[in-house]
Amino acid sequence: MAVSSVDGLAGAVKGRVVERGASDYDEARALFNAMIDKHPAAIAYCTDEADVSAAVQFARDRGLRIAVRCGGHNGAGLGSVDGGLVIDLSSMNEVTVDAAARMARVQGGARFGDVDAATHEHGLAVPAGIISTTGVGGLTLGGGVGHLSRGCGLTIDSLVAARVVLADGSIVDADAERESDLFWALRGGGGNFGVVTQFSFRAHPVSIVQAGPVLYDLADAADVLRWYREFLPAQPRALTGFFAFLAVPPGPPFPEELHLRNVCGVVWCYAGEDDSPALREARSFGKPLLDGVAPVPLPAWNSAFDAVYSAGDQWYWRGEFVKEIPDAAVEKHVEFGELPTWKSTMHLYPIDGAPSEIGGDETAWAYRDAVWAQVVAGVDPDPANADAIRTWAVDYSDAIRPHTLGTGYVNFQMQEEGDKVKAMYGPNYDRLARIKSQYDPGNAFSVNQNIKPAA
Repeated sequence: MAVSSVDGLAGAVKGRVVERGASDYDEARALFNAMIDKHPAAIAYCTDEADVSAAVQFARDRGLRIAVRCGGHNGAGLGSVDGGLVIDLSSMNEVTVDAAARMARVQGGARFGDVDAATHEHGLAVPAGIISTTGVGGLTLGGGVGHLSRGCGLTIDSLVAARVVLADGSIVDADAERESDLFWALRGGGGNFGVVTQFSFRAHPVSIVQAGPVLYDLADAADVLRWYREFLPAQPRALTGFFAFLAVPPGPPFPEELHLRNVCGVVWCYAGEDDSPALREARSFGKPLLDGVAPVPLPAWNSAFDAVYSAGDQWYWRGEFVKEIPDAAVEKHVEFGELPTWKSTMHLYPIDGAPSEIGGDETAWAYRDAVWAQVVAGVDPDPANADAIRTWAVDYSDAIRPHTLGTGYVNFQMQEEGDKVKAMYGPNYDRLARIKSQYDPGNAFSVNQNIKPAA
């Protein structure tokens, strides 16, 4: 009988190991993006840092490629790897909050819904994305863009320390004083440098927000986008809102007459319990089809899109950093406002305000001068529509790129290589490559938007 490449793994880690041929293998290997189909040799559900260390060393000794998975949301399916070892952190999901210090300590397998629930009890929040099932690890290491970015910064801007299992299996703590180069690289450099088993975040006093979509007829898209590009950057940072092309979801709380209608709009969020003059002004623009803004607890708002974007859909996405939206760009956006499927969408997330106060060389995230992070996402549950959503996303992205910074947020990409990866990190790439050489010279952590070790 042939010896499997993962024979002995079950004895090396305490957590459950799922190998090919197991009855639950297909369930265990499934990714959030059903367009991606990978067959790892095994999935190891690690229970603690010692397990992660043992799994990393096992993979290194057997020559297995390593993928690290938390929420599995990565659009390019980088939480898995054909023929290699998936280190699944989902069992390591504890969140502890020190309310007096406004600190949250989060294990690497937690999802942001876990963080929201724990911090909200104390009237606090950690800046996250817009879907609560997203894994903390993947979102944070890429940067972290969401509803609170303008006022509280990117997720990495609230990261104060991390515990990391390195490629040799050793465990280190990284912060501004200890392993400071590694800490710099973790803040935007993706999963290139190790497995983060614990994050320490500064939490912010946010509890109730005034939030919801204000939707307009698609024929008004040019007027809305031209108004939006001027209005929002001039507003207080407590107000944020992303412009979107979307189809109205076919269910409550949306009125039946709008279900599945292609529209444009701005999805607003004001971080405060009371209404604000800026939000009132925003809601007064034009002739909305729907004004859905209402007071809502932040955890409920951060999970409002969960039901629409659940696991198992086909996804293809592209991302761009945007500094300005000239009239020529508005015209291109409008050309692609008719969506190929009802779940497909385009979002322009504002990242001015607090993120721009940090220098482009202070963290691995280099594009602090960007005003928006754009994502074009083709989404549909039917595999028969995979080509249609891919074509729309690629064509839209290509058409708008002349009006962007020429690259985009690392978490808004399919898997890229070479110069495209270098562009994501811009002037910080060479430093990242040197740090990669120090902490992962053999490129054990390569299933990502990969930074090659410096020669």
